[in-house]
Amino acid sequence: MLQQFDPRNATIKVWVGQGLVSREDAKVSVFDSSVQGGDAVWEGMRVYKHGVYCLDRHLDRLEDSARAMAFADIPSRAFIKAAIRETLEANGMTHDTHIRLTLTRGEKITSGMDPRLNQKGSTLIVLAEWKPPVYDNTKGIRIITSAIRRNSPMHLDSKIHHNNLINNILAKIQANQAGVDSALMLDNLGFIAEMNGTNIFMVKNGTLLTPTADACLHGITRGLMLELAREHGIQVEERNISLTELYAADEAFGTGSMGELTPITEVDGRQLVNRSGSALTQELVKLFEGTHQKWSMPIDSL
Repeated sequence: MLQQFDPRNATIKVWVGQGLVSREDAKVSVFDSSVQGGDAVWEGMRVYKHGVYCLDRHLDRLEDSARAMAFADIPSRAFIKAAIRETLEANGMTHDTHIRLTLTRGEKITSGMDPRLNQKGSTLIVLAEWKPPVYDNTKGIRIITSAIRRNSPMHLDSKIHHNNLINNILAKIQANQAGVDSALMLDNLGFIAEMNGTNIFMVKNGTLLTPTADACLHGITRGLMLELAREHGIQVEERNISLTELYAADEAFGTGSMGELTPITEVDGRQLVNRSGSALTQELVKLFEGTHQKWSMPIDSL
């Protein structure tokens, strides 16, 4: 499922640094840390008709990641919200929009890895595009297990939402070569971690299971799914999950801001057969859609 170009995005305005520029001028310096070492943190957020979804949760994680990376200069929340509002208003975006919010360590005075070379402050990028969810939550996707392992805290903690995504990209390349939609990444012990771009859940005998957030990102949508399930009396388990268990799952789905909830219909060529008659995935899709107004921050209040 390759994303398609939306002609409306040809003339968008993008926030870079201190203000809005045209798409053609939306650039950073070759001395910027994001170019030199993937030294940046980011968030992916969706805009519904009610506003920006889970904005404060995303900004909490952005700030936590920047602090973990020892950024010396983190813009205020008021500044970031104002930049998001101005970007959305300049583009007339009120729905079907995805925001990629990036904070780089900024421009260096000379090429090098030492963060002390970053003496010009951080660079904020607000890239908002017309982009509905990339997957159809009624059709589902096919996935394979990748040979590329997800980072664990002993390597590079996946709880830092950083821009160094090479392992995820390599996993996606394997999925592309196999002719499927996404790649499942295991942790260093061989347990399921997450897919190359989303967290993963499975259902077995009415119980919702998901890997502990040790070698995977603690996704915003993932967290909401756990909250919603518990609120509605659905049994939930967070624990190590093996491929063997996933192969025998009644249902499975991915979660993320780009694709929301996406059913998984096939794993490594094995069809997931709903033996228990459960339709928990679609129930959770409806519960998730019901949170859009509750968890969205109106654009004019930013």
